[in-house]
Amino acid sequence: MSNRLGEETSPYLLQHKTNPVHWRAWGEAALAEAQSLDRPILLSVGYAACHWCHVMAHESFENPEIASLMNELFVNIKVDREERPDIDSIYQSALALLGQQGGWPLTMFLTPKGEPFWGGTYFPPAERWGRPGFPQVLETIAGIYRDEPDKVTKNVAALKGALAAMAQPKPAGEISLEITDRIADRLLQELDQRHGGIGGAPKFPQSAILELFWRGWKRTGKQPLRDAVLLTLARMAQGGIYDHLGGGFARYAVDAEWLVPHFEKMLYDNALLLEIYTLVWQETKEPLFEARIRETVAWVLAEMRAAPGPSGHRGFAASLDADSEHEEGKFYVWNEAEIDALLGPDAAFFKQRYDVRPEGNWEQKTILNRSAAPRLGSAEEEAKLASLRGKLLKARAKRIRPGWDDKALADWNGLMIAALAGAAMAFGEKSWLDAAADAFAFVAADMTENGRLRHSFRDGRLKHPATLDDYANNAKAALALFAATSEPGYLAQAERWVAILDRHYWDGAGGGYFFTADDTADLIHRTKHAQDNAVPPGNATMVGALTRLYLLTGKDAYRERAEALVAAFAGELERNFFPLASLLSQNELMQGALQVVLVGDPASPDLAALRQVLADRSLPNLVLQQIRPGATLPPGHPAAGKAAVDGKATAFVCRGQTCSLPITDAAGLGRALQFG
Repeated sequence: MSNRLGEETSPYLLQHKTNPVHWRAWGEAALAEAQSLDRPILLSVGYAACHWCHVMAHESFENPEIASLMNELFVNIKVDREERPDIDSIYQSALALLGQQGGWPLTMFLTPKGEPFWGGTYFPPAERWGRPGFPQVLETIAGIYRDEPDKVTKNVAALKGALAAMAQPKPAGEISLEITDRIADRLLQELDQRHGGIGGAPKFPQSAILELFWRGWKRTGKQPLRDAVLLTLARMAQGGIYDHLGGGFARYAVDAEWLVPHFEKMLYDNALLLEIYTLVWQETKEPLFEARIRETVAWVLAEMRAAPGPSGHRGFAASLDADSEHEEGKFYVWNEAEIDALLGPDAAFFKQRYDVRPEGNWEQKTILNRSAAPRLGSAEEEAKLASLRGKLLKARAKRIRPGWDDKALADWNGLMIAALAGAAMAFGEKSWLDAAADAFAFVAADMTENGRLRHSFRDGRLKHPATLDDYANNAKAALALFAATSEPGYLAQAERWVAILDRHYWDGAGGGYFFTADDTADLIHRTKHAQDNAVPPGNATMVGALTRLYLLTGKDAYRERAEALVAAFAGELERNFFPLASLLSQNELMQGALQVVLVGDPASPDLAALRQVLADRSLPNLVLQQIRPGATLPPGHPAAGKAAVDGKATAFVCRGQTCSLPITDAAGLGRALQFG
């Protein structure tokens, strides 16, 4: 036997191809090998940008003695959790059921059939920090499997039963907006009133909760909800979690003040943050938020576009590592002497504003931040700071860069495409829209096989079955591009993808969409949930997509499916409402969509003026449809039969089945949207 990861495309798996461990990739062949040897499986799950994954690899998987023990006692399977989120979801849930906190690296022990019976996360090479040494763990687990099969059987049965129960969420009726408001008020109690964000260290952006707050303020006028969002966005924008030189946000902060990031940069975090910053900027026109949006988009387009696929189109890469030269954050941090040498007489001005001190602010180094004075300075000051940042960025470019995970994931691409399309509409930036459309064409052409999406693409190879999130996020992306361009192909593509979901993912017995298709062969269990994790859950995203499809096409089946989807998970609010913010927000869209129909020549300045009114307002429930004069809307559409007035571009604002009178001027449209 030997290590077989060299046959894979995942940068994370390829990082381990020279380990002395006889790694296999997950699949039917690896499971068959375990069964033929009657040997338990050691499953190790991580990802390329994961710092503690690197630590465990260096300490244990590169250690010949530990590797020999692994090879003797187990069939060892390595999984990239970004390539196989379906596998990660199953075994993270199993670990939680064992009463342990999840995370990466995930270390699970399975029967030869892939059934979990024990696990953990990081294990040190010797006993440390109250954790047993990894060799001791290996010998103990192998001994239990060999000598105490009843214990293994008991654990397997208990976990399988509990996993099955988790896939049958508690149904209920509709979710009222009154309940949504009460939940938002309760979540607001968890706000860090000084630094923003939810809870203490470690602190995550929690974009879904911020959107729930923002929607709540837009609907109810409760000022504390608005203040919570503005505080959090400002503190993140000026904290160390933001890369003040290169743009883009890190995954999370390890402290409560947003100073010390876990330095990895993920595509999905930046997509979700672009969305919420754009939505809030449309209301506030806050210069700080505009700066962060523009800088983050510039970073995405400069550093996160993957190589072209066979079609010539380009998608987006997954992540940038936290580590370089085996040290977390080394690429990003500074010391005072470096700043002095590079900036000369301007160093004092820069250091005062970016928290540069002789002793540093983190492990004797400096993480650039402006937390002490979050508001921007004068135009002159900001221009000078931008010039100085440019000098540091040029110097930083000479350092050894963090690893780049350049695989394209369909679900994360969908998130970024939708965010870019929305930001492009808000800011009138055609190049952003072009990049979104190009990435969408890449997904539709190069990540599709036999009419169905695949999850991962790298080095010319498609891999792994698509998940619910792949389809849901790209349906959302298609609808965002349709709103931005009015090109009917985007709407048609969204409908085709939803049809596949309905055919292969819908739970006809319990309602809701399973995370995996009915023909995904190498899994012991099909998960189903509507809880926010690092990314929004596909079931919540689909409530929004189905609602928009119903309003755009007039097809009642989409509305019925959206209502059934909410009902399938509504009872979960009684168990734990904290991770259901995305579901609540999309349910609000379903109940209170604001339809705007624009009729006119796409090249007309009058139509552009009406579109600008929409771009200038924060309208989270907006469903925009643009048609040419003489075109018809679907039967049953509240604006069906309405036409442009006197050859002018005309708007109709519809709530439910009631539409406004025709509006031909920007001021009139603004008044009609006042309560939108």
